[in-house]
Amino acid sequence: MYRTHTCWELTAKNVWNQVTLCGWVNKIRNLGWMTFIDLRDRYGITQITHDPAQSSLELPEMKSEYVLQITGKVIARPDTMINKDMATGEIEIIASDIKVLTKAKLLPFSIVDEPNTSEENRFKYRYLDLRRRKVLDNVTFRSKMLTFTRNRFSEKWFIDVQTPIFTVSSPEWARDYLIPSRINPGQFYALPQAPQQYKQLLMVGGIDKYFQIAPCFRDEDPRADRHSCEFYQIDCEMSFVNQEDVYAVVEWYLNTLIPTLSPHKKITVAFKRLKHREAVDQYGSDKPDLRFGMELVEMTQDFINSWFSVFKDTVANAWSIKAMKFENKILSRKEADELTEEVKKNKAKWLAYISFDAEGVKGSIAKFLSPEEIETIKTKTGAKEWDTVLFVADSYDVVTTALGRLRIFIRDKYLTIDKDDLSFCRIEDFPMFEMDDEGKLDFCHNPFSIVKWGREALKNPNKLEIYSEQYDLSCNGYEILSGSIRNHDPELLLEAFKLVGRGEEEIKQKFWAMYEAFQFWPPPHGWFAIGFDRLLMILKDEENIREVYAFPKSWRAQDVMMWAPSNVDQNQLDELHISLNLPKEK
Repeated sequence: MYRTHTCWELTAKNVWNQVTLCGWVNKIRNLGWMTFIDLRDRYGITQITHDPAQSSLELPEMKSEYVLQITGKVIARPDTMINKDMATGEIEIIASDIKVLTKAKLLPFSIVDEPNTSEENRFKYRYLDLRRRKVLDNVTFRSKMLTFTRNRFSEKWFIDVQTPIFTVSSPEWARDYLIPSRINPGQFYALPQAPQQYKQLLMVGGIDKYFQIAPCFRDEDPRADRHSCEFYQIDCEMSFVNQEDVYAVVEWYLNTLIPTLSPHKKITVAFKRLKHREAVDQYGSDKPDLRFGMELVEMTQDFINSWFSVFKDTVANAWSIKAMKFENKILSRKEADELTEEVKKNKAKWLAYISFDAEGVKGSIAKFLSPEEIETIKTKTGAKEWDTVLFVADSYDVVTTALGRLRIFIRDKYLTIDKDDLSFCRIEDFPMFEMDDEGKLDFCHNPFSIVKWGREALKNPNKLEIYSEQYDLSCNGYEILSGSIRNHDPELLLEAFKLVGRGEEEIKQKFWAMYEAFQFWPPPHGWFAIGFDRLLMILKDEENIREVYAFPKSWRAQDVMMWAPSNVDQNQLDELHISLNLPKEK
């Protein structure tokens, strides 16, 4: 037996016990007349004491991160030396024997809370990074959340089904990751972007409540809230349900998960409901952060008779003017320029503003506005003294996107938001169709969602006013859930696909199994998928999703620890009948 206890469990109850501990050297303090060793394992830290005046033990060479086995007697610390911040702070071990089990070479970075090194270097030596308490806490929390989720859904009669990883390419979302088949030359598997088709086929098969902590693979560019290559979602599909049934399950899960695993978190906005158009109108986003105000205010018609040429031309072009109040803030010129650059990043040409201070109205457009227009602005935005009102005038999409993202920029730079507050917002009635970059009608989101109000809705001549029974859930400005009620009517499904120029033969080719299965009439069914990693990121107050993985990919979509992706041998390529046509190096 290497150890009798961990470095976390010894307390005053163990005083005078002979114990053996194993772990890593966290810190050594050699005072000359006394040496203290902080021994660390996954569970915690225990202080080891060596007094050469009272012990004949000769200390071996020890450095940070050496692995030791220490035997000794537990003694109580003097009252003045008790460390209340440590689970083992009441005791220490008087060492009678110390063995070095393994030695460590010079570390690439210190194992401390905030190592002075790059993210890429931490990921390169992730096995060392995992020794840091913060990283270990995330890995441990992830394990608890996985176990909690599986247990809770199993208790509700959901069946955990592992769907295939090697499947067929279904280019409906992002790019696929393709896998060449050696046995079937020239053909490819695809890693699943989501288990959608399989879980719908489970409904056809009569498994009316499915769930899975599902791995999903998408070739998308990484960002702070989207991990490279792979991510996990709590994936559920249910038969004989409507939207309210689905959300009852979602709210039950979150209302039990959060108090159990993150009791310090407070649900301050409990599942507010907004239509997709309302969310974009009011917050410039379909994933609004409701922990603070700064709602967008529609003002186009208020400037219909304005002599300010920019606003006048905007109204004439049937574009949009929206305002946003920045409370208790008078902008400096530098600050105004910085906010202007932010909206320009989102295609807006400029940012106008007026400020109300003790001397009156100031700002970039103050002199162009009539007293009546200024009063209207104050009334509609609620602006008062020491407030600034920001304006963007452009097409509706540009205005809402620019102000919505400016709202988040201001939140992050100027506002103090309690990270323990959770604001959940349910977004409903997503548009079924949109115009693509070439001006052609296409599906806006999931093409297998049912059309709201059924077949009659498809007759609407304005296809952009057709809505689907799709829904999202946002939390603190992040999308954490997507779902919809499925279109289980094969004829209605075909009609929807025909509107975007996809005929029956194409459906058969791309979605053969689902098309054939639907001929046997599936039950009505719906689904949701919670972004497991993104929800975990929020609960652990991480700003980057990479921090919640044990072995994350870097921001360049690389596993810098394992050197992946990498080159492969030519004989491997030959077996797969693959030849490379790489661009020539310049």
